[in-house]
Amino acid sequence: MASREPVNEQAVANRYAAMKSELNQFYSKITELEMEVSEHTLVMNAIEPLDPSRKCFRMIGGVLVERTVKEVLPAVQRNKEGLEEVISRLNETLEKKKQEITDFETKYKIRIRKSDNDVKDGTSVKEGSAQGVLVGPA
Repeated sequence: MASREPVNEQAVANRYAAMKSELNQFYSKITELEMEVSEHTLVMNAIEPLDPSRKCFRMIGGVLVERTVKEVLPAVQRNKEGLEEVISRLNETLEKKKQEITDFETKYKIRIRKSDNDVKDGTSVKEGSAQGVLVGPA
């Protein structure tokens, strides 16, 4: 990123928005990778008890290949460990970005204001949390 200082209020706001957007991208990527780790764990739990010589199929680069459980299990374990390492590094970077944003907020005295509706009507948060839930007859 450029180390130039923002020159006006709009430039500060744009830089702050860009930093927040970048932070959200980190959260999204970490969540995506955590889902992949979860899928790898499910696969490992499913194939560990099986006979090592049993036929097993694995997707490699969009191609389904036939292997044995003995060949696939170590590869899935290595992939899972690699994903966990990447998640760890992303979490470290995420913490640095959070600190960078906090420093930026302090330097430019940025405070987030709540909208008037949230301040006056405390029920809006409760109503929003139930959206998208379908409840069938008891």
